[in-house]
Amino acid sequence: MREFLAGAGLLARGIGQWRRTPGAMALGLIPGSVVGLVFAAALVVWALMLPELVVSWTPFAEAWAPAWATTVRTAIGLASFGAALLIAVVSFTAVTLAVGEPFYDRIWRATERSATGAIPDADYGFWRAAGDSVRLILRGIVAAALAWVIGLIPLVGGILGFVTGVLLTGWLLADELTSRALSARGLDRRARRELLRAHRARALGFGVATQLCFLVPLGAVAVMPAAVAGSTLWAHAALSISPGSVSGPGGRPAPRTDRRADPAR
Repeated sequence: MREFLAGAGLLARGIGQWRRTPGAMALGLIPGSVVGLVFAAALVVWALMLPELVVSWTPFAEAWAPAWATTVRTAIGLASFGAALLIAVVSFTAVTLAVGEPFYDRIWRATERSATGAIPDADYGFWRAAGDSVRLILRGIVAAALAWVIGLIPLVGGILGFVTGVLLTGWLLADELTSRALSARGLDRRARRELLRAHRARALGFGVATQLCFLVPLGAVAVMPAAVAGSTLWAHAALSISPGSVSGPGGRPAPRTDRRADPAR
């Protein structure tokens, strides 16, 4: 539990980046605001359509007693909306990180400089961000489908489905958000996953805290810059990187560092 809370605390430390580099953090609100409006509108449309869709999905319930039919349809409706919400959170993260690549690159660089005094010389790039985003969305759909199935369990399904969805998508968010800082230090996808598993509780703490903030109205827009900063600090903690160091995996120095003045400050 201590490691889980430590991971959540790294998101709070990411919020503290507003005090150090407010310019870069403020720019990070722009892509989230644009993408957030689109996804919010989609969720509203889904919520309005859902009652009729549930009725069309359950013609067998027409012959049931009204109380049983309402109970079953309500459970299916809540599970379906919850699954859509989980997909929306993961997709919002994926699309926002891809669209806002230049903005979040500035936040990452600003956090690296303020935390370590140097910036690893690594180019993440739009196409790499886009590829990671597609993988995140696909994995998010699988997680949401599992949460939806669990949500159909009578009586306890709603709670179990919610918890399962938050844990699974929290893990996916931690994986995606930390990829930039870890890739900059020479870790490929397999090495990143191994590091996450080695620090599973801390990764879940960070991811779940981010996920819960994203579920709050406008929370995803407001917290995204802090999530990028916090994920960078998570990578530092996992790799035992101290101030003034840009070490790679296993404590090896990074090949090159960019010590020019940070334009995001």
